[in-house]
Amino acid sequence: MARKLVIVESPSKAKTIEKILGRNYEVVASYGHVIDLPKTKIGIDVENNFEPQYKVIKGKGEILKKLKEKAKKGKQCLSGFGSGQGRGSHCLAYFKLH
Repeated sequence: MARKLVIVESPSKAKTIEKILGRNYEVVASYGHVIDLPKTKIGIDVENNFEPQYKVIKGKGEILKKLKEKAKKGKQCLSGFGSGQGRGSHCLAYFKLH
């Protein structure tokens, strides 16, 4: 049975949270932010319903690849980043859609 995936930023938080949640959950760390809006341009496509144009942060490509693979295999993907309009919640959507 596929376990539910929880993504958090910190490896130490991942270990602690996984102990609390139990064996039905896999908790993995992103080691900080892995995507961001570009710094040199507006970062949204105004012609396409203001769709964000995320860029992978330099040096985070391999981590992002692993997180995306786990997100595709997981029964459900949850974020420990929090909710709202911040980068964390957008990052979660990114893993599931890309």
